[in-house]
Amino acid sequence: METLKGGSDALFILLGAIMVLAMHAGFAFLELGTVRSKNQVNALVKILTDFAVSTVAYFCVGYGIAYGVSFFVGAEVLAERNGYELVKFFFLLTFAAAIPAIVSGGIAERARFYPQLAASMLLVAFVYPFFEGIAWNQHLGVQAWLKGAFGAEFHDFAGSIVVHAVGGWIGLVAVVLLGARRGRYLRDGSTAAAHPPSSIPFLALGAWILSVGWFGFNVMSAQEIGKLSGLVAVNSLMAMVGGTLAAMIAGRNDPGFVHNGPLAGLVAVCAGSDVMHPAGSFVVGAVAGALFVYMFTLTQNRWKIDDVLGVWPLHGLCGAWGGIACGIFGSKALGGLGGVAFMSQLIGTTMGIAVAVVGGLIVYGGLKAMVGLRLDEEEEFNGADLSIHKISAQSERG
Repeated sequence: METLKGGSDALFILLGAIMVLAMHAGFAFLELGTVRSKNQVNALVKILTDFAVSTVAYFCVGYGIAYGVSFFVGAEVLAERNGYELVKFFFLLTFAAAIPAIVSGGIAERARFYPQLAASMLLVAFVYPFFEGIAWNQHLGVQAWLKGAFGAEFHDFAGSIVVHAVGGWIGLVAVVLLGARRGRYLRDGSTAAAHPPSSIPFLALGAWILSVGWFGFNVMSAQEIGKLSGLVAVNSLMAMVGGTLAAMIAGRNDPGFVHNGPLAGLVAVCAGSDVMHPAGSFVVGAVAGALFVYMFTLTQNRWKIDDVLGVWPLHGLCGAWGGIACGIFGSKALGGLGGVAFMSQLIGTTMGIAVAVVGGLIVYGGLKAMVGLRLDEEEEFNGADLSIHKISAQSERG
């Protein structure tokens, strides 16, 4: 019976890992459709190599920091429960690797390739697992303190804060340190070039891949088949459509906003998808969809922050909203299952943002000081990192 249970749990979480792995293709096509045509090859290479570097960093360092597990043991130990710990690592790796994938969209079109790979390694090895261990593995006694003080732990079922807010706020730090793309704004602060999406079909494809894979992201966060909840699936669906409709209205049918709307809703619902009522999830998603449209417009046009894919509004702000909303709509008073506390959600969300900002400053600030982050003028004019285009040219000659 134990073998059967181990096998079913391993299969369950493996399928989740595969679905979230597919989401990284969504990140790639979302970025591919948004950046200018000359940078599309770079976007594709960057997402794939970021994932590869993240895998090594999380396997060797990050997973051990978060969960105290080392894989440098005998194979007989790794094979226990049908290798459940290994596929759990695979599943949680796909979450960890979302951090550089999120950041990639913000810093697109002017970041140097190899320094970004180094940043991905450091973020996934140290910064992300530090907060992951606090939120999901009782590190530093924070959860125990929150429960004692406010009656409930910080609740983040599928990573509105741990993954999305952390990734989005790190992305903001990286974008600010890099500065805007050349020619994006004039010296007087006015907009010189809007750089519209290069391919709405690719952008839409990326949004659809992400939306479908998100049901693995959320539902399989139960991590065991016995804890599977259809409530999570329907809450994810309702937040997705709420975000879509709100973004359509707020964005006046702009296709870029419409296709980011479901992503905003899904980012926000991650934290409380297991405790909220579907009607509450719809509201949470709708607020997130409108929030993304308003804040993307504000950051680009008023504040002159050149966040190419809007990763700070989409992941950073909608993720923070989702963490706080879990403490509101997860309460029994608003139809939720309860077991959450507003103050715990507020403090946990703030702590995640603080870790992201400090970690982002250390990683990107350090790399900027030591090796530089920014492409030179010729490289940026010709399209991202020339080394990738040289590789492409060599392949064509071959």
